[in-house]
Amino acid sequence: MRITADGPTLVLSGDFDVRSTGEVRNAVYEHLRRNDEGAITIDLTEVDSIDHTALKVLAVASRFALRGGQRIVLRGTCPAVRRMLHLSHLIRFFEVERDAIPA
Repeated sequence: MRITADGPTLVLSGDFDVRSTGEVRNAVYEHLRRNDEGAITIDLTEVDSIDHTALKVLAVASRFALRGGQRIVLRGTCPAVRRMLHLSHLIRFFEVERDAIPA
């Protein structure tokens, strides 16, 4: 898992699964502490695979952010990730950016 920060956005790439949840958790909480804009975006466009444990880590971080007056926005969620969010009922913890409609 590679994690890079680009302003209020955390860009994740690679496999986001039980092996990388600790690293991502630490990065998200640190990013929330440093962010004063009210929202951070987690870009999943370059994530090759994601599991339920990883989504739960993001959901807990989102609840933490909401208690502090912030929010987490997910970007680049492929259909499989959106389906997992809906099936697990974790979708309620996030704002998910819609893909742009090509002209």
